[in-house]
Amino acid sequence: MTTPRYFPLVDVSGTPHARGVQHGRAVPERVARSIALYKSQLGKRGVDEATLRRLAQSMAQVIEAYDATYLEELRGIAEGAGATLEDVITINCRTEMMFGHADLQQSLEAPAKAPSSEDGDCTGLLVLPGRSATGRLMHAHNWDWREECVDTGIVLRIRREEGPDILSFTEAGALARHGFNANGVSLTGNSLSSDEDFRKGAGVPLVLLRRRVLEAANLAQAMRAIWDSRRYCANNMILAQAGAGDGAGMSLETSPGEIFWVMPEDDLLVHTNHWLCPAARVKLRDPYMGERVDSLYRQDRVENALRRVSGPICWDHVKAILADEFGKPDGVLRSPKPASFASISATVATTLIDAGNKTMWIARKPYEARNFQEYTL
Repeated sequence: MTTPRYFPLVDVSGTPHARGVQHGRAVPERVARSIALYKSQLGKRGVDEATLRRLAQSMAQVIEAYDATYLEELRGIAEGAGATLEDVITINCRTEMMFGHADLQQSLEAPAKAPSSEDGDCTGLLVLPGRSATGRLMHAHNWDWREECVDTGIVLRIRREEGPDILSFTEAGALARHGFNANGVSLTGNSLSSDEDFRKGAGVPLVLLRRRVLEAANLAQAMRAIWDSRRYCANNMILAQAGAGDGAGMSLETSPGEIFWVMPEDDLLVHTNHWLCPAARVKLRDPYMGERVDSLYRQDRVENALRRVSGPICWDHVKAILADEFGKPDGVLRSPKPASFASISATVATTLIDAGNKTMWIARKPYEARNFQEYTL
């Protein structure tokens, strides 16, 4: 079998359920791999099949309360891929179920255990038009997560009747991860940790919140989607909107109950995996900072590399900066390395987003070769 060089493009349209069926039918083998990955990860954390099913059923109620059309789309994915709804919910709620399963179990009157830390580290950046060689906003991201996801990732192109079309890189079976929409709104996300995680009761699963952001008509609406939603755990989201030779963006550092913001300086913004807002660093404690200390120098190296560019910044500059291997394997570009629960962590993909031109480029397994495939909306 030929080894794929790129992530497959999946086109969906119609009603939420129809879109889900198209999604599942297009990549059933990748959906099956996503299911197998997270069932295995939960099993290694001591979550048996019966408990996993109960957790997924409890999350179905959360999803339906947030947006019933999302649950219909997940039903469609399950139908199209020949999977169960509980399995597809596990893909979409994998952060909450993998790292907050003890607290979710406690809500089901099961014994609680200490939550685990997420060991996925990412790097995101914005270059505003004032520094951009294209004259358009540039948004880029390294996704560091489980190495298996090089064979579960897809690019989902969603034709919507009820709002702007979306182009999103995501895991097969999931509603969204990062990307942009036809109105120029773009999103990437980086993991954070706080001592409030999974302690504040029910919230919105991150995948659903990211999908809601990507459905926004403009940047303000995208921001309101985050302010209007409680979250199970901390996360950083870089939001932007590109216009004709114009644009704006920011980083929103979110805990379950609070939101802090970091704005671009000199038309540049970088975020890795630690809290940057001074107020957040005073108010919150990061219990897992010791496990991701490389975030400090990754932030510094990307910021300094961008600032050292004399003149306008082009995509070749961004590609080179996101390929920085200093501290290998714990660099901006992560080579495969052991992670928790007998896993392998790596930079699964590097994504470059030119939302103003309705285009993004993605390199699969960039630690081996940086072959960027173009995807357009």
